[in-house]
Parts: sequence; structure tokens; C-alpha cells
Amino acid sequence: LVSIGNICRSPIAEAVFRKLVADEKLEHKWRTDSAAVSDWNVGRCPDSRALSCLRNHGIETAHKARQITKEDFQTFDHILCMDESNLRDLNRKSNQVKDCKAKIELLGTYDPQKQLIIEDPYYGNEKDFETVYEQCLRCCRAFLEKYH
Repeated sequence: LVSIGNICRSPIAEAVFRKLVADEKLEHKWRTDSAAVSDWNVGRCPDSRALSCLRNHGIETAHKARQITKEDFQTFDHILCMDESNLRDLNRKSNQVKDCKAKIELLGTYDPQKQLIIEDPYYGNEKDFETVYEQCLRCCRAFLEKYH
């Protein structure tokens, strides 16, 4: 799960997907992580509003931001991102990777409500983080149903 800085959207999506997988007792079948296309926030915890939003839904995360690597393209089956800018960056990076096996697509592709883009809530408020959470929950649930 990839976003630009890996401190808002992608850690929310990662935590949501990890919880769905755990609830279905499928941890042995899935390796879940999130990353950034940029290196701006490497090593940082998720935004406090993202953590608060997750806690409000009974989800904890110990994620630290990291930048996507060549190995990610070679080892993950799916790389899901939040918006077109992420998608362009990931496709460009994947073209430089030999043996890229990851299917790269927008997480919003799986949204039953057809909201393709998960907007960055960084400059918004708590309500915007809740919107991201709800979108991620819908998309991750649909993705898991498709590939489980």
C-alpha cells in the first residue's frame, strides 16, 4: 500500500488490511506493508491524526515510514496506491526493475462506491482522516474478498 509520504493514507490502509486479515485468520497467507514513493518521512511514525483515527476504530499500528524499494516490486504480488500521482511514480519506478512481478493499481479500483481516488488528508481535519479510513475499509474488504 503506497502513498506519497507513508504517514497518512498508506499506514491507515495497511493497518485496516492487517486487521481484516487477522479477523479472517489469514495472516499465514498475507504479507502486508506500506511505503512511500518519496523519502520525505522515512523513519517517522504515522501522522497523529491517522493514529487517532485508527485507535477510534480499535486498531493499533507500530508502522514507521519507509520508501518503496526495488525488492518490493520483485516480491509483492500487489502494490496498491492512493492516487494517480502515486500510480505514475510507481509505474515509472517499476519500469526500472528487472523481474517486476507486482500488479500496480489504485486501491480505489476496489471501492464498491466507485471512489477511485483516496485523497490525502494531511492538510485537512479529523473528518478527512475518517473519510480515508472508511474508503480504505471498503476497498481493503473488497480486495480481500476478491483474492481470498
